[in-house]
Amino acid sequence: MTDGGRRQRRAYIGSFTAAGGRGVLTAAVDADSGALTVLGAVDAVPDPSYLALSGDMLYAVSETADGAVAAYRLVGDTPELAGPPIPVGGSGPTHLSLHAGHVLTANYASGSVTAVPLRVDGTLADRASAVLRHEGSGPVPHRLRGPHAHQVLPDPTGRWIVSVDLGTDSVRVCALDDGRVRLRREIPLRPGSGPRHLAFHPSGNRAYVLNELAPTVSVCRWDSGGGVLEPVAETPVLPDPPEGDAYPSGLVVSPDGRFVWTAVRGQDVLSVLAVEGDGLRCVTTVPCGGAWPRAIALSEGFLYVANERSGDVTWFAVDPVTGVPRRGGSVQAPAASCVVLD
Repeated sequence: MTDGGRRQRRAYIGSFTAAGGRGVLTAAVDADSGALTVLGAVDAVPDPSYLALSGDMLYAVSETADGAVAAYRLVGDTPELAGPPIPVGGSGPTHLSLHAGHVLTANYASGSVTAVPLRVDGTLADRASAVLRHEGSGPVPHRLRGPHAHQVLPDPTGRWIVSVDLGTDSVRVCALDDGRVRLRREIPLRPGSGPRHLAFHPSGNRAYVLNELAPTVSVCRWDSGGGVLEPVAETPVLPDPPEGDAYPSGLVVSPDGRFVWTAVRGQDVLSVLAVEGDGLRCVTTVPCGGAWPRAIALSEGFLYVANERSGDVTWFAVDPVTGVPRRGGSVQAPAASCVVLD
């Protein structure tokens, strides 16, 4: 797998099999153009909607009522399932990440976070070691009646775990102790904002929380020493008030810390936000290249968008000066929900 003497990179696309997706798709990545070429697919588990990479292993949630996580070995053009999926003790896992020898999942429907241990070879242990159940609610009856954990990830130091809960309008800071996820503190955000995803600034002292119901980004100071998150500002992700629903979904931060990009469903756009001190400024928006952009990823100067309802992944070349993405092309990926690149 080489391209002009270089190892050819791969992209992995998650999808909703219940909506016609093919499971996990593998695509070759052109280093010069960012273009994707689908090589194969595996549908070993239902609804592998979110993915995470680690070395020669790929991990996926199974976003079903029974909730599970699966591990794959990256062999050839289609990943191979490495053992049976492991129940997470929660319903509707929407996100996962790797931390301290565990796979962590955020379980949206049951409002919980799960830790599943990894064996030395990267496969999953027989069962989860811990489930931390969130509590609380928010002021929007049809969305915030109870907890809805939407993301869980380690902070840049690896000392803390941060879980984002849309249903309680809050972010929880936790620690993983002896395989147990222990709550340290809960940070409230503006009531009714509906926090969905968080990304850290490369400096390690700021974090950005994307609010699905607002639609805004909350800028927060992050103290890794004490595990303290402090909201300091909130910026709209659209230059003008939206006509109709917006529903932001994913966000990424540039490696140089100058830009933040968000995907906005309903409006079907990508927003470009410039980092200005402790704040953000919405620069512009561009069409996402499809419909209902559920997740985005940044890699090697290219932005990739998983457009769920139009069934494609679109790639954009990012202008390094302005941060504005320029559409390059797209590849079919029915019910696409996530894309990760090695």
